[in-house]
Amino acid sequence: MIKVVGTEIAAPTSAGAGTNLGNATMVRCYNSGGTDRLITVQLADNTLIGTFTLKTKEVEYVDKNITDEIFAAHADIKISSVVVMG
Repeated sequence: MIKVVGTEIAAPTSAGAGTNLGNATMVRCYNSGGTDRLITVQLADNTLIGTFTLKTKEVEYVDKNITDEIFAAHADIKISSVVVMG
């Protein structure tokens, strides 16, 4: 089971504004819009880790280190910190 532990926010839309969501290690990403959107994960110094495209109305979970940051190509992407409950 996955439990949301933070407030859902619109994803920041630039590398300089990326967020680690309060040192989250798992992030739920939801595309609330009508267009597929790019999501980027980076180190705290803005060094790229990787990207992926999230299709419209879909959810993906990103496993990351506590200082890694996430941002998206559009604020249609909603993100929140979550934990996996055993």
